[in-house]
Parts: sequence; structure tokens; C-alpha cells
Amino acid sequence: MQRGMRDVKLVFSINHTMPYTDEYNNLVKELFAGKIGDGSMVMPPLKGVCFDRVVIGDNVMIMPDCLMMSRGGITIEDNAMIAANVQLISNNHDLHDRQLLICKPVRVCRNAWIGAGATILPGVTVGENAVVAAGAVVTKDVAPNTIVGGNPAKFIKNVE
Repeated sequence: MQRGMRDVKLVFSINHTMPYTDEYNNLVKELFAGKIGDGSMVMPPLKGVCFDRVVIGDNVMIMPDCLMMSRGGITIEDNAMIAANVQLISNNHDLHDRQLLICKPVRVCRNAWIGAGATILPGVTVGENAVVAAGAVVTKDVAPNTIVGGNPAKFIKNVE
């Protein structure tokens, strides 16, 4: 409970602090428990829970309005790009006992690009160099070097 209240306060501070300042960068580092790589940037506003279960690699760009439901863990590897309004969801409620959370990690591999408004659901890995089209709902793993889109997301073509 204390960790959750701490996160709420830190997210509020981040969302009301000027980006690209030492104050902002220190707040982000504290929120992610130091697990954010060199050259990475998280743009406000940010939403979510359990940010200590998020690992962000080097040179990652996360655009505004990202939702990180992180109870199951989220890993974003080096050079990944997360566009605006993306939802990274690593937990969901049990169908029969809705008080029970089912947690499965989300992984965005190196050089992957998640388009604006896309949703990545629990247990999904987005492969290296893969592209998720804007607005896609990803329910299954995305193979490396592919482009997927739609709801549910389906293979569109290989990245050349």
C-alpha cells in the first residue's frame, strides 16, 4: 500500500514537472527504482501502477500518455520506441474471481516500435525490430522483423 501511494505521488510530480530538467530526470529515476537506461526519456503525462516492476533499456523513447499496468512486469529493451497513448498491460482480472489478478510479463524487444494508441496485453513479447501499427490490440507474441496491425493484431508483412 505504501509503495502504491508513493508511486501515485511520484507520478503526479512527474506529470507536473518540466521535462528535460534535472528535477524531472531524478523523479523518473526514482519512480522506476533506477531501472531506466542511459539516454532514455519518458514524456509526461504518465499513468499506471507498480513502476518498480518496469525495466527500461538505453535510448528508449516513451511518448505522452503511456499507461503501464505493471504488476506482471514490463521490460522495454534498448532503442525501442513507444508512441503516444500506448497501453502496456501486464495484469488482468480473473474471469470468475475478479478480485484475483492474473499477471504475465510484457516484453518489448530491441528496436521495436509500438505505434500510437496500441495496446499490448499480458504475456506478449514484441520481437526485435518489430512494428506494431497504431491502434493495434496485440494478444499474441509478435515475431521479430515483422509488422502487425488490427484488432486483434495480425501479421501484415516482414520488415525489409
